[in-house]
Amino acid sequence: MKLLRVVKLVAGYKNTIVLREVSLEVDEGEKVVIIGPSGSGKSTLLKCIVRLVEPISGKIFFKNIEVTSKNTDIKKIRQKTGFVFQNYNLFPHMTVLQNILLPLRVVKKMSREEALEKAESVLEKVGMLEYRDKYPLQLSGGQQQRVAIARALAMDPELMLLDEPTSALDPELVEEVLDILRKVAKQGITLLIVTHELDFAEDVADKIIFMENGKIIEEGPPHEILYNPCKQRTRIFLKRILKKRINSLSHNYNSSAK
Repeated sequence: MKLLRVVKLVAGYKNTIVLREVSLEVDEGEKVVIIGPSGSGKSTLLKCIVRLVEPISGKIFFKNIEVTSKNTDIKKIRQKTGFVFQNYNLFPHMTVLQNILLPLRVVKKMSREEALEKAESVLEKVGMLEYRDKYPLQLSGGQQQRVAIARALAMDPELMLLDEPTSALDPELVEEVLDILRKVAKQGITLLIVTHELDFAEDVADKIIFMENGKIIEEGPPHEILYNPCKQRTRIFLKRILKKRINSLSHNYNSSAK
């Protein structure tokens, strides 16, 4: 069953077009990773799906409900969708536990007891239960992102949107978040992930989409896109990423050797 369909989507900001007739389909339970250079429209695409950015034209369907229709109650769509941002978006004046409880009480209308049980369960899944009474600024970036993932999971989403979930983290914290996401990927939740972590993409994705200049250039299984892409633009992008990774590894090795 198609959980998500995007049809000829056009979107942008002010006088700048960011997405140019983008179309894609995501099956229920599928794990889709979107890669591409900065400014290619990846984050805008995710935001359009829950109408954090209003499209200029085109249509989006979530389980055959037209998200882009003005008659659609977008709050009901968002209740079924978890969104994990680059910069965590936790409430700094609330504890870890309170950050999880709030949407359960306000959006899901759970009782205090139900919400508490659910919050503690998801915090345990991401290894953050012992930090339940800490405030976000008392945590590392990796820990904050784990809380953000727990908050999204607590809503029992049918679709999770993850926008560069490791891009704001120090390199040594990236792997702890990726390990959590690998576990999430095994739970059967439909995932649409924007990331530059190609090893992670290869591990979890059923399909990889390469975007550039607001368009989908190529899509297919991980082994095809990462090792034998058809399009020259995809090959150029992957070579650039590989070169950056080699340079980064060389820099880290030289620094540790001093």
